[in-house]
Amino acid sequence: MRCPIALLAPALLAWSAAAAAAAGAPVEAFKPLAFLAGHCWKGESPDGRRSDEHCFAWMLDGRGLRDTHVVRAPGQDDARGETVYYVNSATKHIEYLYVESGGGFTRGTVEPGADAIVFPDAPYVDEGETLTIRARWTPNGAGEYEAWAEAKTREGWSTLFRTKMKRTD
Repeated sequence: MRCPIALLAPALLAWSAAAAAAAGAPVEAFKPLAFLAGHCWKGESPDGRRSDEHCFAWMLDGRGLRDTHVVRAPGQDDARGETVYYVNSATKHIEYLYVESGGGFTRGTVEPGADAIVFPDAPYVDEGETLTIRARWTPNGAGEYEAWAEAKTREGWSTLFRTKMKRTD
């Protein structure tokens, strides 16, 4: 008598392949972010003393995108964060929720453009304090993108960081 698992193996393999294909096929709104999914990206601070690594994965059959990241600096605990990108069913726009290991968080929107992914002004909240931030990710098509973030100050916008993120896999 053949093992029941052996009888199911072809069906399980077909189902597994279909599930993998579905997980790799994002909904239309996410197509501008698709280059990020399934990859890790790492950038170094200009002085080389700090690194920031982001790993992106599809979730919910391409209806969400998860970004887990860690910032490492010598002599300090790693700073970790996670972002979940989703499509707001009412507005049909991409939105995100970011939570970080120190307790800070932000919610905002994403505006995919022809040459960049724009994160418009959004409040970052930490320990009751709010800082307005914005960012822009500009892919170059060579396994890299530039990440540039700014914070709003009394004097205007000030760069928080600007780094080239390189694909590490």
